Amino acid sequence: MTGSIQNRDEFLTQIATSLGRDSWMKNAPVRNWQHQPQHLVLKDATVDELVDVLRLQCEKIHTTLVETNSKELEKTLKETVANHGGGPIVSWKDERFSKWGLSPLINEIWPNEGISFHEWDYTKEMENISFAEKANVGITISEITLAESGTVVLLSDKDKGRTVSFLPATLIVLVPKSTLVPRMTQAAQKLRSIHEQGNLVASCVNFITGPSNSADIELNLVVGVHGPVKASYILIDDL
Repeated sequence: MTGSIQNRDEFLTQIATSLGRDSWMKNAPVRNWQHQPQHLVLKDATVDELVDVLRLQCEKIHTTLVETNSKELEKTLKETVANHGGGPIVSWKDERFSKWGLSPLINEIWPNEGISFHEWDYTKEMENISFAEKANVGITISEITLAESGTVVLLSDKDKGRTVSFLPATLIVLVPKSTLVPRMTQAAQKLRSIHEQGNLVASCVNFITGPSNSADIELNLVVGVHGPVKASYILIDDL
């Protein structure tokens, strides 16, 4: 259904009159989009240079950055979880976990060590949320990663519940190096590209920058107010 605008001219004319203007149409501002500096920041940066930017930013946002490769990912993830106190663990259901060789860790090693692991199952509804509330660690994957701000972009769907990223005490995000972009400008372009190619864009797109922070009270920074207290990014060299 196509929408329509009602009484626009009358409404804007009333505002223009209140401001002492003859007509909102006559004095409409002229917009010049010739200069777009947002596209120039880190425009020519290499992937390794973006990693350097991300590394520095992670220090500022109280986030641990662990660098690894596909062969060492299982060992790195196991150590990172242990460094954060172990389970219980909740994660998305994502075929990339198997592709990256994490199935033995998830299905054998952790269970044998008595570490409780729950994979998101959309058919279980509230059971997923109940487990996430009690979990020490939530594991997700970044689809787009903003080097400038240290922000990971999570796209939710039926197998990727958003509570995995904000109910557990610790958030661990697997970050493929191939997902790195300079900043929000390129992230928005990627999301638009997904739509233009006829693919479905997630109804919930989460931009997460490290653990939750708040400095609303007397400008005193408090970490972990309304989400994970700790966060780690595991940067995977997949190029």
